[in-house]
Order: sequence, then structure tokens, then C-alpha cells
Amino acid sequence: MNHVPSHILSADARPLTRRALAKLRTRKALLAAGKRLFTERGYAEATVRDIARAAGMSTGAVFANFTDKSDLFGEILANDNEALSETMRQIADIQKRSVREALLVVLAAGYAFHLKQLPLLQAAISVSWSHSPEDEARSRAGLRRIQSIIEEILHRGQTAGEIRKDADIDLIVDMICTAYRSNYRLAAYDDFDLDALSQRLERQLDVILNAVKV
Repeated sequence: MNHVPSHILSADARPLTRRALAKLRTRKALLAAGKRLFTERGYAEATVRDIARAAGMSTGAVFANFTDKSDLFGEILANDNEALSETMRQIADIQKRSVREALLVVLAAGYAFHLKQLPLLQAAISVSWSHSPEDEARSRAGLRRIQSIIEEILHRGQTAGEIRKDADIDLIVDMICTAYRSNYRLAAYDDFDLDALSQRLERQLDVILNAVKV
């Protein structure tokens, strides 16, 4: 069964009409085509016309479902962020892991996810510098999903006596996310694979966690 992101479902549970189902199928086809072309060509080179053609539709179908190319791209990234955060949360919910181990496996899942489509992530980072306020808000919402998972792991560590009670959790979350995201440049330009990225992150986490461990 195809996953339908929760942010595009209606608040109620009423069955969708035939027209609504057709619109949903059109959106999914455009999102799939857009993701493929953005990954292959980057953001600038993937045109609305090409995306519509790849989906077997007209450009009118694109603009009937999305405000513009930026809106389509943002929806693709939002879908990815939701899927990744769901995977991360399932991993994080395994209670017996230490803080260090939980953070490593959760963030390694992020690396594994994005390494499969690294050009798409590069495009997202590039475009992020020229976001509209709406696109920036959507991007930050995706990041907050991951931040909340890291925060929960750290709070769990405080309860278990691994992390100091007076530790600045917000700052630690920010430092971990900054380290995690910065390593993607090594994947893009230095051919770091999943193992190399995980090993580097492990060293970074040791520096951060050693400053706040009990």
C-alpha cells in the first residue's frame, strides 16, 4: 500500500470522493516525477514542463495542484522528512539503548536515507538559501521532527542518570543536529559512505556527550 503523508490527509476520516481520489493520484504522480527529476538534474534544471511530461500530464496539471515549482519541491521534501522521522522514531522508541547508542542508530538511519538520493539533498540545501517564508517554515517543521526525537532521547538519558540534570538540552540538540547535517558535505565531496559518516558522527557525539554526562 502506498504511504499517504499525514499532512495531506483531511482531518476527518470520511472516504474520499472519486474526484478527490483522482486529484490525489495526480499529485502523487507529479511528486514522484518531480522527485526523480530533481534528483537527476538538480532544482534549477528540472523544469515544470519536464516534470509534467515525465508524469504523463500537462503543465496545467502541475499548477492545478501546486502553486509553482518551489511548492512542488517543498512538498517532496516534506514527504521525505515525514517518512524519515517516522523511521527514526521507531528506532528511538527501543528503550534499552543508551543515549549514545540511540543517537547513533537514529542518525545513521538519516544518513542511509539521504545517501540513496544525495543529489536531492544537495538541491534542497542549495534552494534553502532563497526560500520564501512559507518554504522556510515548511523546512523548519521537517527539521523540528528530527530535533524532537533527539530531545526525547536526551531527556530519557536524564531520567536514566546518563545526562546531567542541569544540561542545556536545547543547545545539545542544536549542536548534534549541526554536526549531523555538516557531515553531508563529506558525502558529497569526499566520498564518505555510511560507515565513514557514522564513524565521524560517533566521534562528534563523544565530544558533545562527554561534556554533559554524569
